[in-house]
Amino acid sequence: MEAIEPYDREHVTPYMQRDPDTHASVLEAAQAVPDERVTLDEPEDLEVIGAVFDFFGHNRFSFEDVAELMRSEPSVFAGNRHLGRDGGASMGTGEKLWKRAKRVIPGGNMLLSKRAEMHLPAGWPSYFSRAKGCRVWDLDDRMYVDVGLMGVGTNILGYGHSKVDEAVSEAVAAGNMSTFNCPEEVWLAEQLVDLHPWADMARFARSGGEACAVAVRIARAASGKDGVAFCGYHGWSDWYLAANLTEGSPLATHLLPGLDPAGVPRGLAGSARGFAYNDLAALESLLETGDIGVVFMEVQRSAEPDPGFLDGVRAVASRHGAVLVFDECTSGFRKNLGGLHLLHNVEPDIAVFGKTLGNGYAISAVIGTESVMQAAQNTFISSTFWTERIGPVAGLASLAAMRSEDAPARIDAIGLEIRRRWVELAETVGLPIQTQGLPALGSFLVSGLDPLAVKTFVTQEMLARGYIAGTATYASVAHDSEVLDGYFDTLRPVFDALAEIESDEELLAHLPNGTAHSGFQRLA
Repeated sequence: MEAIEPYDREHVTPYMQRDPDTHASVLEAAQAVPDERVTLDEPEDLEVIGAVFDFFGHNRFSFEDVAELMRSEPSVFAGNRHLGRDGGASMGTGEKLWKRAKRVIPGGNMLLSKRAEMHLPAGWPSYFSRAKGCRVWDLDDRMYVDVGLMGVGTNILGYGHSKVDEAVSEAVAAGNMSTFNCPEEVWLAEQLVDLHPWADMARFARSGGEACAVAVRIARAASGKDGVAFCGYHGWSDWYLAANLTEGSPLATHLLPGLDPAGVPRGLAGSARGFAYNDLAALESLLETGDIGVVFMEVQRSAEPDPGFLDGVRAVASRHGAVLVFDECTSGFRKNLGGLHLLHNVEPDIAVFGKTLGNGYAISAVIGTESVMQAAQNTFISSTFWTERIGPVAGLASLAAMRSEDAPARIDAIGLEIRRRWVELAETVGLPIQTQGLPALGSFLVSGLDPLAVKTFVTQEMLARGYIAGTATYASVAHDSEVLDGYFDTLRPVFDALAEIESDEELLAHLPNGTAHSGFQRLA
């Protein structure tokens, strides 16, 4: 009854330890107990408590009886020993929920990039209660400024954009689903076609991975060939992971290492073959085999295209009768209104959009020429929830907001400003860095230090200071000058600390829980 704070009511022992005079007898007895875990937080704890009751065969045992049992039969308490002691005392509500999630959801969640282990091995809040602008509140109502992934690249207009949310709310009130189609999908298709003069038609899905799978199916149907030459990252589908059915795990060089093709039919081996960005000769070599009907690639991610590279891709694809697909799920709307390919004056046969199109609401698009897109009618591509209303409504509202706020140009400028200030700050403190990527999706590396360890260190230190920030930033219009000034003021001591570190071994000493994951790994 004396404990008032929620922490003290949940963690009784630390409360008693802070007032040893009042609880002397209990603490004295506790000191005689071996270093075992006796609590009820995890399923393993319940098993241990059950084992204690089973050992005695009744419930009339004393604290001293349990202490003696710990000394004489330590195996009774082995079931939860791997969990350690007092771990929950330092864990937030979100971190505890993440542990629960991994018991009932394989991998813990539905997106690799949002796994706690991809950011910090321990201490990552994992879950949010609300978000607005570039601020996120966790389940303990702690607020963080997100100058990191911003919804993994979805929210260039900021979280909870008023116009987009208002349009979605009105759609929900009017009814999200019915036997009829929503008219908004027609209007969204018309707007996307208008933005891309080379395109004639559009189909919609609700995620980037779905849209890429739809695009590949249409492109194969149009070309009449199964083989796909790809460059970049294109999701989780069988057609893409089939590349790793061959030796050497080729996808490791296309953004994510560790992608095991378990469950992908072995018969797809050789159907998807990668080529390196800016390596036109490698693509030409693949097309000369005669069985490639689709060239599927990102327009740009980390490196700039060499002069003539994208034009060369267009030319060689046309020469070999292959359908050219530009995957703009990541790059679209981050520099201009529409696809980045418009700035390079290169016209694909199909372009794919996701992430930014709905500013956090699920909508993705496949647009293309009529001659190619009509092949969709020769193959079965259909899904009930591709016809719900919220996605197209969010897409229309997001496009309107992007126009009125000049969002693509603004986030490009914000990204350039972030890059400039990273370099300026690094030079000031004597930290050698290199920057890379699209301005609105920029990142930095520290010369001479392991990139994964650096990312983990920056994430760890910035989170402790109230920022969601690693070594990469998806720019948003919510990243105004006040936000960026606060971010760089906070980043200064972190860069200072990194500048004093001379080796990976020294850096790892600052990471008590190890480094974050670098790619796909099976989680316990």
